[in-house]
Amino acid sequence: AQLVESGGGLVQPGESLTLSCTASKFFLRYYAIGWFRQAPGKEREGVLCISSSEEISVYSDFAQGRFSISRDHSRNSVVLQISSAEPDDTGVYYCATGWGLSCPRAGVLDIEYTEWGQGTQVTVSS
Repeated sequence: AQLVESGGGLVQPGESLTLSCTASKFFLRYYAIGWFRQAPGKEREGVLCISSSEEISVYSDFAQGRFSISRDHSRNSVVLQISSAEPDDTGVYYCATGWGLSCPRAGVLDIEYTEWGQGTQVTVSS
């Protein structure tokens, strides 16, 4: 995979977590990058996306408020921050791109996102 996620781990409820998506073979700044998660026993769902012009798309209601996405050009990364983590945030988090400038709209995510990272596990538990 050309995308690599990092930053996952075990956190306690209420703590914050920062996940990073990086690439070694291309510059992320030129493409829309989305974050997804797959909870145990559930389908993968979209979280947030940031376009090349840094417009943000929210893919799921749960992502409103506690989740944020941003770019760190100095590290060629896209960061997903989770604040006040909850047990339901547990899952594997993936970043992906469809190689476009704009964020794909909800409803066509599985078609539009074609390059995926291997994922990073997040476990929220006391």
